[in-house]
Amino acid sequence: MQWIKQQLSGILGRDAEQRARHYLESQGLKYIQGNYRCKAGEIDLIMRENQELVFVEVKYRTKQTHGNAAEYFDMHKRRKFEAALQHYLCANQLNPASIAHRIDVVAIDGQQIQWIKYV
Repeated sequence: MQWIKQQLSGILGRDAEQRARHYLESQGLKYIQGNYRCKAGEIDLIMRENQELVFVEVKYRTKQTHGNAAEYFDMHKRRKFEAALQHYLCANQLNPASIAHRIDVVAIDGQQIQWIKYV
């Protein structure tokens, strides 16, 4: 039963990330990479808006009985996300002081998509 839940969660997560990607592309952002993983953490989507790199965390909830999706990007998750972001920049020889970048959240609650810039 646990294995089935994990598989379903993975499918829902990939679907949510695809929905977020398509939504952001429809808003003019360009896709660079998805599912960047390192020991520090992971980044769901890496996009570009004009000359700025946009690192995106995608949160998805089918129901709001335990809060909305955006609430799940807490300080602990943000610290891990920022560590993964720094790892990405370093691995790609990008100086965080000279490259424009930001963190955004795409929160999907059922069919509703909320794009939160500059989290």
